[in-house]
Amino acid sequence: MYLVFLGAPGAGKGTQATKVCEKYNIPHISTGDILRANIKAGTALGAEAKGYIDKGLLVPDEVVIGLVKQRLAEADCQKGFLLDGFPRTIEQAKALNDFAKITCAINLAVDEKLVVDRIAGRRMCKCGESYHVSWYGKDVCAKCGEKLYQRDDDKEDTVKARLEVYNAQTAPLIEYYSNMGILKDVDGTQEMNKVFDDIVRILNDNH
Repeated sequence: MYLVFLGAPGAGKGTQATKVCEKYNIPHISTGDILRANIKAGTALGAEAKGYIDKGLLVPDEVVIGLVKQRLAEADCQKGFLLDGFPRTIEQAKALNDFAKITCAINLAVDEKLVVDRIAGRRMCKCGESYHVSWYGKDVCAKCGEKLYQRDDDKEDTVKARLEVYNAQTAPLIEYYSNMGILKDVDGTQEMNKVFDDIVRILNDNH
């Protein structure tokens, strides 16, 4: 299965993608993770990407497409993969069609106010753990004791800017994949395990 996950920032794509990839034993390919790794490593690409991300803007197509094409050419992707955070524009989707055949696009539908609350309340630790102020009241990591922080691209103003960009450039992908006959909508506001059950039902029916 060759999957694309769609949905606004904070729709729960990363969480559900991890669970789906574990169940079906396919690689989870997140462009966000690829870009953050480059930023952390201090590469030229990372520095360029950070300038866009900090403003809530999308990284240019040619940069992201090159990274994804390179990743999908690796051996572990031959029997399937799940793309999370790509494509983000119609142009990226068309470029993707040149080197990969997508069999299903899952759209996690959520309310925008919920998205802002989800993302702006997120707190991170440098060890990789993630928390939310709605259920975790401390400012240090329960796992390693380090102080938690809020990523620049998780701040409320940046989240709202990201949603504006999403609505202008990414939301049209829903129609694009619907026209291809491979789009499946899932209610992303449900409890996490219910969302996962709905996704599994769709994937089992389609493969």
